[in-house]
Amino acid sequence: MKNILIIDDEAGIRSSLAGILSDEGFRTITAETGAQGIEKLRDEFPDLILLDIWMPGMDGLETLTQIREEFPDQMVIMMSGHGTIDTAVKATRLGAFDFIEKPLSLEKVLHSIQQAMKVRQLVEENRSLKATIAKEYEMVGNSAPIRDLKNQIRIAAPTSGWVLITGENGTGKELVARAIHLQSQRKSRPFIEVNCAAIPEELIESELFGHEKGAFTGATTQRKGKFDLAHEGTLFLDEIGDMSLKTQAKVLRILQEKKFERVGGQRTIEVDVRVIAATNKNLDEEIRKGAFREDLYYRLNVLPFHVPPLRERQSDIGLLANHFLQYFCQKEGRPAKTLSPEALLALKGYSWPGNVREFKNLIERMVIMTVPELITPVQLPSSLASNRRSDDGGQVPDLDMDLLTGNFKEAREQFERRYLMAKLRENDWNVSKTAEIIDVERSNLHRKIKSLNIELGK
Repeated sequence: MKNILIIDDEAGIRSSLAGILSDEGFRTITAETGAQGIEKLRDEFPDLILLDIWMPGMDGLETLTQIREEFPDQMVIMMSGHGTIDTAVKATRLGAFDFIEKPLSLEKVLHSIQQAMKVRQLVEENRSLKATIAKEYEMVGNSAPIRDLKNQIRIAAPTSGWVLITGENGTGKELVARAIHLQSQRKSRPFIEVNCAAIPEELIESELFGHEKGAFTGATTQRKGKFDLAHEGTLFLDEIGDMSLKTQAKVLRILQEKKFERVGGQRTIEVDVRVIAATNKNLDEEIRKGAFREDLYYRLNVLPFHVPPLRERQSDIGLLANHFLQYFCQKEGRPAKTLSPEALLALKGYSWPGNVREFKNLIERMVIMTVPELITPVQLPSSLASNRRSDDGGQVPDLDMDLLTGNFKEAREQFERRYLMAKLRENDWNVSKTAEIIDVERSNLHRKIKSLNIELGK
């Protein structure tokens, strides 16, 4: 049931509106002054407010101003028996959704409420979608390379400098591009992505710059290109190393002049776009081979970023595993799953040639295909479940990289915590049974559990 707060100094209007809206399925709250209405707003968090303009003391416009300061997204419909165009304009500028004149028309009131509720729902869906997207593209990790990368993004993102991101396939170059956009002054504007390697050579110009009707066979209508769509926002050119020299020349011109013409067109279009480019190729080598323009490279390489491969940030694997397990369990509607210490050790011992993309795909497969809530090495692919081999072919034990980051005391505490959690899990979190199996006094085990901040059943 949606809640509507009615703020009006006339008791008759409050009573009649409350009765009508209750009959329509709404729950109503009433207040006779602006100050009282704001107090009820803080307590009740209504979905919509019907606010009278002419009230003694704090009038409707003053009340609306204070509401906007404390609750910027609150939906408010203004009501007035002495409405003027000037008053309506002021209310709209202050953020009112609609302005209704008295005497109130039941049909108009209900129509305005329905439209406001639809807009509120769209706002909430948009906010939820943005949160989901942000979660999906979140940069997860606390290793030194990732901390350095996040710090570089924080410094560079608010500027207007062009960016070149390098790194192996699957390392997360798109995540870096999106993080730069979301922390920039263009975050409310479009983020347009182009995979330069996936578009055929004969279509890349039309894709980037758009085309006019009749420009070529099949061009039955005018079409905007990616540069046009990204106006005032960010254009992400992924795998720019695969772009032809001809297209590189046109991109360079846009970066220099900030203007272009559509394919088959004569009109010059000016754009304001921040370009972020990414590649898995060595562009210095591509320049030596004559496959990439040196002037474009230096134009793009104002702010260089390098995304480290997963094998260089193995201490992040535990965080990544927990993040992807939670994400895919929620997405697929599966019960929460966890990795056994042995399974986590196997993941940390693998080189991950496909980087984070390969790791993410594996976790998704484990969530979908694994029945037990605890994932053990038995469920992992054989290439991961086996120990790593030394260069001479002999078996070497897996090393937990987290244990190598602190001093001896910290390493010992980490080992004890993981050992005890594994044993407690094996015994269904029964402290007495676990103490008996590992040959420790029950009281000593309780103290150790407390000192290591182990939550039973977790």
